[in-house]
Amino acid sequence: MAHWLFKTEPTTYSIDDLAREPKRTTCWDGVRNYQARNMIRDDMRVGDDVLLYHSSTDPTGIVGLCRIVRGPYPDHTAQDRRSPYYDSKASEENPIWMMVDIQLVQRFPRIITLAELIPVRALAKMELLRRGSRLSVQPITAAEFRAILALADRTGA
Repeated sequence: MAHWLFKTEPTTYSIDDLAREPKRTTCWDGVRNYQARNMIRDDMRVGDDVLLYHSSTDPTGIVGLCRIVRGPYPDHTAQDRRSPYYDSKASEENPIWMMVDIQLVQRFPRIITLAELIPVRALAKMELLRRGSRLSVQPITAAEFRAILALADRTGA
């Protein structure tokens, strides 16, 4: 099993939106970065854990735990001309972009803020904490995942 961190802007799609979905499940569409697409396509599997991270808000941080419940498949929004994620180069024969479905497992009682993550030694090499890191989908190691869950446990999660 692998572990991931997915970033989302809560004004676009938040953990509250996910909690309101039927079966607390949604497709994770709109990823338009080739490196992130390759991770989705090649590395993500059903059962992988996902930490959901709210970005572009104050404060930024990890808000909950999800799980991948459907493995990689073509992102249909790339072929929808009405979608903000439309890509004229994508087709049924060459979908280009991929997505997975995630399900909310646990909403943390409070945000585990970026400021709280920075001083944690076990997270020193975490992609999220690298200067200039902008990937919306990031792998995290098992040790990083455990360290973050330990922080969540301290919050009463």
